[in-house]
Amino acid sequence: MAAITAALVKELRERTGLGMMECKKALVEAEGDIERAIDDMRKSGQAKAAKKAGRTAAEGAVIALVSDDRKRGVLLEVNSETDFVARDSNFLDFAQAAAAAALAAGESDAAKIGELAMADGTTVEAARQALVQKIGENIQVRRGAFVDSQGVIGAYVHGGKIGVLVDMTAGDETLGKDVAMHVAAIAPAVVRPDELPAEELEREKDIIRAQPDMQGKPEEIVEKMMVGRVQKFLKEVSLLEQPFVKDPNQTVGALVKAAGADVVAFQRLVVGEGIEKEEVDFAAEVAAQLKG
Repeated sequence: MAAITAALVKELRERTGLGMMECKKALVEAEGDIERAIDDMRKSGQAKAAKKAGRTAAEGAVIALVSDDRKRGVLLEVNSETDFVARDSNFLDFAQAAAAAALAAGESDAAKIGELAMADGTTVEAARQALVQKIGENIQVRRGAFVDSQGVIGAYVHGGKIGVLVDMTAGDETLGKDVAMHVAAIAPAVVRPDELPAEELEREKDIIRAQPDMQGKPEEIVEKMMVGRVQKFLKEVSLLEQPFVKDPNQTVGALVKAAGADVVAFQRLVVGEGIEKEEVDFAAEVAAQLKG
């Protein structure tokens, strides 16, 4: 029997698109023979899920769940190939159940979430594979975000596509939802100006220096102009400095302060963010199939 190494498990995962535990189990049963393991997976019906795994899944939904005491919250992005499936009740039920398992375990790592047991005792990964076989699309638990608060958590999901959790020191559910809604709509980079990474600030300064009205001016004048523009930029990207989306006459900072609260942090997930979508030429695809 060949040794079941991490490299062997990794190779099987890459070739099938299946989960780590399923690949390890298949290799053990196949006594380390990867080709036999693949054949066994095909025979057991896992092959359908494996074939779908290579397709781009850039649609889907973001689920936001918060514990009853509002101390813990989780965001979970679950992807599908089409928006049609993303609105399917079977898909949404799976996404909700997976998010509930992640919330209960305090887990945000997608691979580890796959190993968690859902309410019916089925693992998230097993349920995912079953759903792939039922629906016929590639479905993936892509990423999660978990917040453990010393205060309270606010949550908001916009259209099932943008999910936000806000960690606040105090405040009621309405305030939390309002701040989370603002984050969903405006997408601030940080909570407060001093949290912006130095490299991002330097990049913005380089952009400001390169603007046409800065050219040809003495360096001391450029530096004076820079101060005001940098301050303006920091206000634009900082949550507490931004005009509140539902009432632009007050900042988000003023809103939460009036409620005796402050914002500690936020998490924001957008479906498909960072995934390069495939551009499909359906006419060419049909023509290719006819030729085949």
